[in-house]
Amino acid sequence: MHATATSPFHHLAIVLVAVLLLSALTGCQSLREISSLRQVDFALDRVSGAQLAGIDIERVRSYNDLTGSDLLRVGRAVSQNEMPFQFTVHVSANNPEENQRQARMVAFDWTLLLDERETIAGTFNETVRLPAGEVVDVPLRMELDLLNFFERSARDLVELALAVAGAEGASSRIQLRARPSIDTPIGPIRYPNDITIVSRDVGTP
Repeated sequence: MHATATSPFHHLAIVLVAVLLLSALTGCQSLREISSLRQVDFALDRVSGAQLAGIDIERVRSYNDLTGSDLLRVGRAVSQNEMPFQFTVHVSANNPEENQRQARMVAFDWTLLLDERETIAGTFNETVRLPAGEVVDVPLRMELDLLNFFERSARDLVELALAVAGAEGASSRIQLRARPSIDTPIGPIRYPNDITIVSRDVGTP
């Protein structure tokens, strides 16, 4: 009894079918992962560690609360044509329980807007697991010179910094424009569109 010969083209066809099936399966999985990420709710939770010209402004509620030494620091900064501002923005990422799927964020491109003006931009490159039904903190460290973006008086800049730091509660003066990237079986895929992230408490009665 003679064995039937198999042509090289037959083997190639089998390999191609297998590759196409694998691509289809991973493609469906990727679409599900992207769909899961689209359901994640991002919001500005709080700002911490705020310092303006070396002043810890988290202890300050208004410009009038600045001490004499604080005012000297502000004046010295303005005379040197700088107003360094450092703080950490905490973004809350809420993956709703009905997702029933963990999303894994591998990058988070962001642009900081103050008073609706674009300032600095960066990328958070740490992997963040977002289990369904949990809220996860994503801390973003910010450092900028306010005088590079605003031609305002020292008092106005201090009041802007205080508003960003949350001296009067949730502030509409700070926003993030962001684009997360989600891990998938075929590699990281960037969110298709920018999202605008604000405090969910802004405008709450």
